[in-house]
Amino acid sequence: MCAGPGHGTSPARGTAPRSRHADRRAAALRDVARRGLLTDETPLLGIVDEDRVRARAAELCSAFSRPEGAGSAAPGMPADLHTVAVKAAPLVPLLELLGDAGLGCEAASRGEIALALRAGVPPERIVFDAPAKTRSDIRFALARGISLNVDGWQELDRIDEEIGHGAAAGTASAVTGADAAGTSGTASRIGVRVNPQRGAGAISAMSTATETSKFGVGLRDPGAREALVEVFASRPWLTQLHVHSGSQGMAMEQMALGIRDAVELAEEIDSRAGRHQVTRVDIGGGLTTNFSGEDDAPAYAEYRAVLEEVAPALFSGRREIVTEFGRSLLAKAGTLLTRVEYTKSTGGRRIAVTHAGVQVATRTVFAPEAWPLRLTVLAPDGTERIAPAVPQDVAGPACFAGDLLARGRLLPRIETGDLLAVHDTGAYSFSTHFGYNALPRIRVLAHREEAGQIRWRTYRDQQSCEELLAEAGAGRARPLTRE
Repeated sequence: MCAGPGHGTSPARGTAPRSRHADRRAAALRDVARRGLLTDETPLLGIVDEDRVRARAAELCSAFSRPEGAGSAAPGMPADLHTVAVKAAPLVPLLELLGDAGLGCEAASRGEIALALRAGVPPERIVFDAPAKTRSDIRFALARGISLNVDGWQELDRIDEEIGHGAAAGTASAVTGADAAGTSGTASRIGVRVNPQRGAGAISAMSTATETSKFGVGLRDPGAREALVEVFASRPWLTQLHVHSGSQGMAMEQMALGIRDAVELAEEIDSRAGRHQVTRVDIGGGLTTNFSGEDDAPAYAEYRAVLEEVAPALFSGRREIVTEFGRSLLAKAGTLLTRVEYTKSTGGRRIAVTHAGVQVATRTVFAPEAWPLRLTVLAPDGTERIAPAVPQDVAGPACFAGDLLARGRLLPRIETGDLLAVHDTGAYSFSTHFGYNALPRIRVLAHREEAGQIRWRTYRDQQSCEELLAEAGAGRARPLTRE
């Protein structure tokens, strides 16, 4: 159940309280400059606003709350489960913070499960969604009661083998007559990911519900729906459906249609099985983030309203709801702050050379039209520069020409020694590290407001040269022997 500091409904978009986020960030950046935290040795920092993380988590919980008495799918079942996608920000202290707010974790690898467990998240509040689970991955999850979603027929065959179903002789799609009295013998909630095949959004690489997506079982493939119904009917321990219809650039209405498909399939399964079998629907995450302004938009309440209109049965109270938001929870709470090392002019274009580039903004560098980032120029003391805007390139530190955060961006004239704030980087900037040129993982700090003061703590230290060497196998070359 969602709880923790800051629980409540977030203010409406455009109202005065929203500006407090920007004011608090500006104060934090000035404090970083005052403390001299950007140095020759540490010229780039990641910064997390814990108060904003708590506020967004509280908004999620409030938006998806149910009327009194309707919070569970059935008596004795836990309330809906909201999880954070660990891939968005794999930082143990941040996962601890979200755990304290009542959220669980969605993991896409054994490593992400390890991070969630180290953060104190109970196994029953972890959802495992990797599309390429090994047998040992499956055993690991089942032994600990971690929920998992099957990504395809062959993976279901493996789970059959692990729990002794006895139906693994043929493909799972052909199984229709297995013993329906068996149980899984595990505390794990086991489900199947379906692909509603509702089409792509604005960014094709991020669209997970296309006709040929690599994820899940395609509901519109010939015979797939009927096979799914029979597979569930013969396996009472399959109790959830998972659908994730998109990511950045996907319209809420399109996502909601995919969720409606999953809910309708759950009802069909229940009817065929003659029992209330699908007790949980995992609707994934994928809510688009606003990268053009300050607001956390769209609000979770807006998404809830769309879901109620398109897929009202989702909120019937018959089934638990699981969410797996990442970017929409965390992006606006993060800032990259870098020192401007040099400025130059080439071919009449001013260029600011900074330490923030492909290693922390990989998607922006390789697909700038799809992933633009807002930038603010600060003086060395952390105050915002107010000056006539001129077109400038903002370059990162990597040794290739395309390592640019912005091309021809109209910004106040940047000078050597200035600071540059890169906004909306609280999701993925700290996880999708691009190790080109042996650039280190960056230091990440978090701040919160306490008794009118800014309080800081370290989430992660900058990667040291020794750690880089160890990662690169220094001193470890040895003959490969078979034991």
